[in-house]
Amino acid sequence: MTAVTRGEGQQGHQWRGWRAAAREALYGPGGFYRRAEGPAGHFRTSVHASPLFAGAVAGLLCRVDEALGRPATLDFVDMAAGRGELAGGVLAALPADVAARTRAYAVEVAERPEGLDHRIEWLAEPPRGVTGLLFANEWLDNVPVEVAEVDAAGVARRVLVRTDGTERLGEPVDGERARWLARWWPLSGEAGLRAEIGLPRDEAWASAVATLDRGLAVAVDYGHTADTRPPFGTLTGFREGRETAAVPDGSCDITAHVALDACALPGGRLLPQREALRALGVTGARPPLTLASTDPTAYVRALASAGEAAELTAAGGLGDFGWLVQPVGIGDPF
Repeated sequence: MTAVTRGEGQQGHQWRGWRAAAREALYGPGGFYRRAEGPAGHFRTSVHASPLFAGAVAGLLCRVDEALGRPATLDFVDMAAGRGELAGGVLAALPADVAARTRAYAVEVAERPEGLDHRIEWLAEPPRGVTGLLFANEWLDNVPVEVAEVDAAGVARRVLVRTDGTERLGEPVDGERARWLARWWPLSGEAGLRAEIGLPRDEAWASAVATLDRGLAVAVDYGHTADTRPPFGTLTGFREGRETAAVPDGSCDITAHVALDACALPGGRLLPQREALRALGVTGARPPLTLASTDPTAYVRALASAGEAAELTAAGGLGDFGWLVQPVGIGDPF
């Protein structure tokens, strides 16, 4: 059987699966996530949209603290920390008595940024033996995965790519990858259908959750479940605030939405960001008009806060993120 090819006659770069190509482009020497400007230079997450997000995460950490019985040391682990914005915001938003007991970790491949709060420990891997909250905001979508595409004969094949983004189809998907597709993202025999094989994300999430002795792990990402799988996948790139073609040369972010239901471990559950944030007090409710006459400055502040809350919870935007909530040894704080 002959593989379908695209641009096979072009010269220059090695053919690799998308997982290896994206891993080098994002995390290798000179990779996208090692660049000085950090993720905030190219795309806007909930963390960057409003300090209300960090405040909500701080509120969740307080709930976890209560569920744990207010331990002497409370851990907060910020996975894929960017430049430490969330960890710093959480520490700033915590009540003083909780902040005094909190040990904060930022987990990121890039070097520690200058000026980061000295209370935040900077790590390349998450610590073990965590008692508290592990929070992974837009981490799993950047865990590289293989891409599969159905060929003209109805066979799902691994998509190979070169550094310039040129693709061709490689060998048939088999083994654990084929079993994952059959279980979580079955492809019909229609040529051109694509899927991102999320097995590495399932494994990464299980490993992250395993670092907790007791507490809560939360993954926040654009995602889909079995009844909403996109027929042609979601692999894409972002550069300087704009969506662009996914090219694994280190010049752009490479991301794909997450099959969050596949990642979930026993006892975990999914809820939309708008529901999670509203449960944590981020409602987007407008302040009463009477406040405009009695305290105009407070009214303007409250109106701006309402606008930020509305963005964080908006349908068709950040509110559509999924929260995968995984308690470990405690009840569900929600």
